[in-house]
Amino acid sequence: MPSPASLHQVSTPNLHIAYEEHGPRNAEPVILLHGFPYDVRAYDEIAPPLAERGYRVIVPYLRGYGPTRFANEQVMRSGQQGALARDLLELMDALHLPQATLAGYDWGGRAACIVAALWPQRVKGLMSADGYNIQDIPRAIEPRAPETELRLWYQYYFNTQRGVDGLTANRREFCELLWRLWSPTWKQGPGLYGLSAPSFDNPDFVAVVIHSYRHRFGYVPGDPGLESIERALEAQPPIRVPTIALCGADDGVGPATEPDPDVGLFSGPYQRRILPGIGHNLPQEAPQATLDALLELLGKP
Repeated sequence: MPSPASLHQVSTPNLHIAYEEHGPRNAEPVILLHGFPYDVRAYDEIAPPLAERGYRVIVPYLRGYGPTRFANEQVMRSGQQGALARDLLELMDALHLPQATLAGYDWGGRAACIVAALWPQRVKGLMSADGYNIQDIPRAIEPRAPETELRLWYQYYFNTQRGVDGLTANRREFCELLWRLWSPTWKQGPGLYGLSAPSFDNPDFVAVVIHSYRHRFGYVPGDPGLESIERALEAQPPIRVPTIALCGADDGVGPATEPDPDVGLFSGPYQRRILPGIGHNLPQEAPQATLDALLELLGKP
């Protein structure tokens, strides 16, 4: 049987990162990264089987979620993509991990993609839900197709004071609505939501979320310490580490389409798999497909 998850905390220059850990501590590491509005419970059916196969599995709470806390009041409550990537790098450094296999979706997928693109020596392999997850911020204000704009309503809501007040007052109800809208065919979602909802009570959750959805449109400044990373990301750097992209056909944020819009952004070994009946919360909705992709990247079927 796999070892049960244990909750740990490690300090970095910016955060006290809480993470769950499975498996032997001296084994090859795999880091599993959740998105918005989700948490580590997304990997409950993936982390134990990986540990059972002999891997060290680390599942962190992102900044603004669960028991993760900022190091001090001076650290900017940024939700920008560069912050998520720096957090991942600093986590790996704090745990003395020169390299790991990464898996992520939504915000976590963005962190994983950025580290894979800018620091490929740190990444053995990448499982990215929805492909190339690095934001193209200089082009973010260009209008999209009307149906796409409709699906992104929450992002525009967060760019208003009403959105700040609404998320503050109704965070659990709001996130539950996104779960339903983004995973319309996932029957188990309503029964599992309550396991993740406490993570949104983090005192910095609202500030981090609001900054994320304002910074991605260029409407608020970012953390000055992340300027060099953000400049590098403006070039949309290619990802050359071995990658398997899993895409949900029923993703309520953006359903997978053909032809693959991201294929030109991967310069190394790359596969893309569209999963019928799967929405946005891909690891939790399709744990076996996620596990299979990771084992393929790890070279252990």
